[in-house]
Amino acid sequence: MGSGDFIVEGLVIKVGDNIDTDVIIPARYLVYTDPSILAKHAMEPLIPNFFEKASKGVILVAGRGFGMGSSREQAAIALKAAGVRAVLAESFARIFYRNAINNGLPVLVVPGISREVNDSDFVRVNVGTGEVVVNNGQKVLRARPITGMALEILMSGGLLEYVKSRYGSRIM
Repeated sequence: MGSGDFIVEGLVIKVGDNIDTDVIIPARYLVYTDPSILAKHAMEPLIPNFFEKASKGVILVAGRGFGMGSSREQAAIALKAAGVRAVLAESFARIFYRNAINNGLPVLVVPGISREVNDSDFVRVNVGTGEVVVNNGQKVLRARPITGMALEILMSGGLLEYVKSRYGSRIM
């Protein structure tokens, strides 16, 4: 493993296409700012027991258009706090993608993943190289790797931690 490697792994929870931010975190919970409260309601309309399933650390796999809809930052925060270690999808809504990176949640575009990976598969992802290993080598998929500053932000735990580590007390 090289110094730029950033590995996440876990069992898969699989969802379909066009999962919007209202499904990821319903609007009625946006009054809360505590990530642990948001986490309990992540994916609630689609998978009522999502929090219990995700709490041990999972990889969320989706089809096309993940994170579409309103640009609520709480969607990425809720998933991460619930135990989602990464989201792998065919495509993402652009604003969700960037909100996820800024909040320290790896999100990778993986062509064909919704056909290749099933619920409860075990997935190991090298975020920096884009290698996605399914079931200990049964399949190897290629994601678009996250590189440069976006990878540095993820490795820091999010944009705020990245800025603090770079500029320290000079910004506070």
